[in-house]
Amino acid sequence: MRAVRVSADGIVGGVVRVAAFALAGLVSCQPMAAGVRTEKKQSDGQEKVLHALNRFTFGPRPGEVAQVEAMGLKRWFEQQLNPSSIDDSALDARLAMFPAMRISQTELMERYPTPQRLRQMMRTGAPLPGDPVERAIYGDEMARIEAQKAKQEAAAAGGNAMQAGGGGAAEGSAKYRGLSTALRSGRDDVRLGQGASAAAKMSSSETGVGGMSAGDMDAAAAAAREEKLYADLDALKVVNLPPDARMRRMVGISPEEFLAFRQSLKPGDLVVARQGLSPEQKETFEALQGGPQMVDAELLQSRMIRDIYSERQLQAVMTDFWLNHFNVYLRKNQNEPYLLPAFERDVIRPHALGKFEDLLVATAKSPAMLVYLDNWLSIGPDSQAAQNAARAAQRAKNPQVKQALKDRGLNENYGRELMELHTIGVQCEVSADRSAKRLDKACGKGYTQQDVIEVAKALTGWTVDKPDEGSVYKFDERRHEPGTKMVLGKKVRENGEVEGLEVLHMLATSPATARLISTQLAVRFVSDTPPPALVDRMAKAFVKSHGDIKVVLRTMFDSPEFWSPEVYRAKVKTPVEFVVSAVRASGAEVTDAQPLVAALNRLGMPLYGMQTPNGYSWKADGWVNTGDLVDRMNFALALSGDHVRGVQTDWRGLLGESQLPEESVAAKEQRLESILLEQPASEHTRDTVLQQFAAQSFPAFPAGRVVKASVQQEDREAEGMAGLLLGSPDFQRR
Repeated sequence: MRAVRVSADGIVGGVVRVAAFALAGLVSCQPMAAGVRTEKKQSDGQEKVLHALNRFTFGPRPGEVAQVEAMGLKRWFEQQLNPSSIDDSALDARLAMFPAMRISQTELMERYPTPQRLRQMMRTGAPLPGDPVERAIYGDEMARIEAQKAKQEAAAAGGNAMQAGGGGAAEGSAKYRGLSTALRSGRDDVRLGQGASAAAKMSSSETGVGGMSAGDMDAAAAAAREEKLYADLDALKVVNLPPDARMRRMVGISPEEFLAFRQSLKPGDLVVARQGLSPEQKETFEALQGGPQMVDAELLQSRMIRDIYSERQLQAVMTDFWLNHFNVYLRKNQNEPYLLPAFERDVIRPHALGKFEDLLVATAKSPAMLVYLDNWLSIGPDSQAAQNAARAAQRAKNPQVKQALKDRGLNENYGRELMELHTIGVQCEVSADRSAKRLDKACGKGYTQQDVIEVAKALTGWTVDKPDEGSVYKFDERRHEPGTKMVLGKKVRENGEVEGLEVLHMLATSPATARLISTQLAVRFVSDTPPPALVDRMAKAFVKSHGDIKVVLRTMFDSPEFWSPEVYRAKVKTPVEFVVSAVRASGAEVTDAQPLVAALNRLGMPLYGMQTPNGYSWKADGWVNTGDLVDRMNFALALSGDHVRGVQTDWRGLLGESQLPEESVAAKEQRLESILLEQPASEHTRDTVLQQFAAQSFPAFPAGRVVKASVQQEDREAEGMAGLLLGSPDFQRR
């Protein structure tokens, strides 16, 4: 067999390309309504356990079906409903590599300031923090902002700067160097050499600053190259220092010099620069290169690690469900990445298996949601703030707040999505003439545009304090719309913040909300077209239990429709479910989750990446097409062949020491089926996989491969077959 050459974002090569399209075709062509039935070699108990693990977790790990069967399925499910009873210390140890994700939102924004806050500090001349590490982080980020500004100004100057002998570019560079010099105070006890100044000279000589002759320019360029060489050598000396000394050296240099230091490092040098550093030191090193990027990376990687390794799998799955239901877009603005860690940690996860009303109130008060759907800017038309809008606009420093005050704006975004997506649902919306849409009987008379306005008025004053510093919820009476509101035919009397709580209670306890949430849960856990009788039963349990999510899930678990043969393996995995389940099934060790995060971007489901508030679809329609499925096969082969950086498999370890050298390919393939699928594969899948290995040879290593510690650890046959099985329709379904 030819070498299987893939990367995490590469193209399937050689004869495996045929298998990729063949297996992908099986997923897209087989009916979605019927589960894939395999030859009957499992007991009914094993099949039930596998079904539960495929629905209530991100997929079973090797041997987990047997473990749960021995424990008892009902007992396992009840334990998962009570996550605090499950020891998750092993996950906590893994998450220790992300210290920023454990601190409060205020601390996060204080230690790693937002670009907006830094720009304001630069405008006002505010002092930098006294702590040397924080001072370095602030200073380097300010230097980058100033350098980017100078670059933009130089580009805007364009031909004028060139005609003036590069004066515009030189002026911008001078601003950057001046800022860097000002920020050196307390940090320049150690110097790295003259690489930065040489680079500045080089930049100036290229633009002909000062009327330099061609000979002078060549000499300057040669000097710049020589000085850069010395700077590179100095950088390597820093990298090779002991961890604590290395960290002190990097913190102690000026922003300009750190930029030159960072640019001198090759990818391999960066790996060495991180070695031996504590999690806090690694975080500081990343923040020196860009605080916002570091926060963004830790947010996404920590969520991926939690989904893969948490023993509290039902809580992880339900957190994923609610993060999608109460969708917040990561790129709404530069502050949103700082707000999402607390949104997931303090708002969604603690309430994922609790009362829906508690979750709804927590999301309504969350700065992440207030900012995403603009309620923090909403001002009642007759409020005190609106009456004093002109003077308030003059005092406001934040441009967004200034504009909102000036416009005296009542923002309806959150009020609309609160009803349409979060609670009673679009089926309850009626047109102006109340005749355009069929109403669900649970909706009563439904809601109108006027109801949206009234809800928005009731929620005025629910805003964010210090958005660029701490960004915490507060109720601002001055912004609140006075007077009685009429919501869904009920009077909400003037009562400040309590009005919003009354509206949220009204929506949370509505039978229409019970049906909407029950339907979405049934789509996520049971079928793309859930049986109406099951949804009815779940909705009644929701109403009777006052929105207790545990009770609703237990009702679903105990319903015959959940265990029906028609829904067994009938759900197609979303990209998140596929990537996480593939890593779990392979037993891979993840030391860097960033490539997995990047894989989700390529597969069309980036974490926190849905721009519109409706979230991603749980149904197969959006994820089943040949192109996307081939991309999944690419990822599966990359994962199985250790071509995903930071993720390593051990197929010999999974197959066990008892395997014989003369073991047939067919026997090995069937053992991989039992490990990765926890059941036999369909005949179509098995035939397609085995055809690729008939009369083929396996080279020792494909070029560009990451070599493991020992050649004996390699099992090229197992790698290739495992990749094809992970990309097969049997694995794509759950």
